[in-house]
Amino acid sequence: MRSANVVWHEGAVSREGRWRSLRRTGATIWLTGLPAAGKSTLADALERSLLERGRATYRLDATAMRDGVCADLGYTAAERRENNRRLAELARLFADAGTVAIVAAVSPFAAGRDAARELHERDGLPFVEVWVNTPLALCSERDPYGVYRAVADRTLSDVPGVDLPYEPPSAPEVEVTPAQTTAQAVEQVTAALARLCR
Repeated sequence: MRSANVVWHEGAVSREGRWRSLRRTGATIWLTGLPAAGKSTLADALERSLLERGRATYRLDATAMRDGVCADLGYTAAERRENNRRLAELARLFADAGTVAIVAAVSPFAAGRDAARELHERDGLPFVEVWVNTPLALCSERDPYGVYRAVADRTLSDVPGVDLPYEPPSAPEVEVTPAQTTAQAVEQVTAALARLCR
């Protein structure tokens, strides 16, 4: 989506020049899954691992983003779509700057995730979609934020997988399941990233 009446000012430094100077390319890793699927845990481990390997990395956790950039948004379907859009735009900027952006967000709608991918592909930026495929029963059992408990108590609604749809990715680059350790998942995602960029 482009804003009206905006004239783009092309900077003196091209992306290619920036990446050449940094000796690395940027990319976005997009982690999606039900609430309490383990997205934040995996994002933390990925960030640490990539930094140890010398990659500039920044984690954009949807929960943390709601404390600032997305503080004006609630959790209705429409607000979740806008949250997704803002995260995609931020991730694109980080990737363009030569950083690996790690987005951890429920992002329940396939159209929103597809839009994030298209935004990156349009700009020639690598995009790795990771489905943290944890069954609802296990997510509900973990429930670190009390989300599922609040749904049961009828004090919370619009929860993906419960009373709001969660549309699983049809062709993610990586699918992570509870059968894998976090270390194994990190290696799987890192290998997918390596196939797309140096």
